Amino acid sequence: MLRNRRHTLGLLLRQVSAYVDIDQAILSKIERSERKPTKEMLNKLSEILKLDRDELLIQYMSEKNAYEIVEQDCADKVLKVAEMKVKYLKSHQ
Repeated sequence: MLRNRRHTLGLLLRQVSAYVDIDQAILSKIERSERKPTKEMLNKLSEILKLDRDELLIQYMSEKNAYEIVEQDCADKVLKVAEMKVKYLKSHQ
């Protein structure tokens, strides 16, 4: 998704990596999903690639969580319980 967007905008890897203030190799790994970006990196990437920050964060967080639990037989239940916990925590802040 990130690489396609960068290409669509005609941006070079070095331009985006300089804006985000990371090495080109790191950005390349992020684009190939071999390395996970920090929230700070995601914010910068959303700016330069003109992507909705929240949508990019949702994609990143959901992918991160999915890969963590995909091998578990109870993955669906884990997500349901996590959703309930998030709602509870938000209501008690």
